[in-house]
Amino acid sequence: MTLREILSTSLLFLLYLVLQILLVRNLVLFDYAFCFIYIACILLLPNEMGLTWLLLIAFVTGIIVDTFYNTLGMHAAASVLMAYCRPLIVRSQIDVPGLETRIEFSLRELGVGAFFRYVFVLTLIHHTALFFIEASSLTLLVPTLIRVAASTLFTTVSIVLIQFFTRN
Repeated sequence: MTLREILSTSLLFLLYLVLQILLVRNLVLFDYAFCFIYIACILLLPNEMGLTWLLLIAFVTGIIVDTFYNTLGMHAAASVLMAYCRPLIVRSQIDVPGLETRIEFSLRELGVGAFFRYVFVLTLIHHTALFFIEASSLTLLVPTLIRVAASTLFTTVSIVLIQFFTRN
């Protein structure tokens, strides 16, 4: 990565975290749909980044959100799981010739369908882990599944809309 890409990625990382902590934290629909756009920090990282760095960045991102949400590592665990699954999802879902070379995870680069699938699947993994850790039992299975579905759709649409309205 060039210095410009590193600075751009770092600025984007800070922007998504600040947006999550200050604004989106209070955005809840019908007490079931929560928006966690901070996961875009992990989703939009370059494909050439190694798994170790990806996991480390996911952990730090989750811990920062946990600090402000007072959730004791739930976001960190869900973010690390999502980051760990990301290379598998990229290999199985995104059909781009020469994938082992540079690919940018953006709406323009992948197209609407592939980008939506990519974000949706990884968001589903993140939210499933997060809400089942929060519930900590299967007694609340139906409300937890409703929260997972509603929040996954809400977060995915939010990330796609943000990508739709950005220039890059």
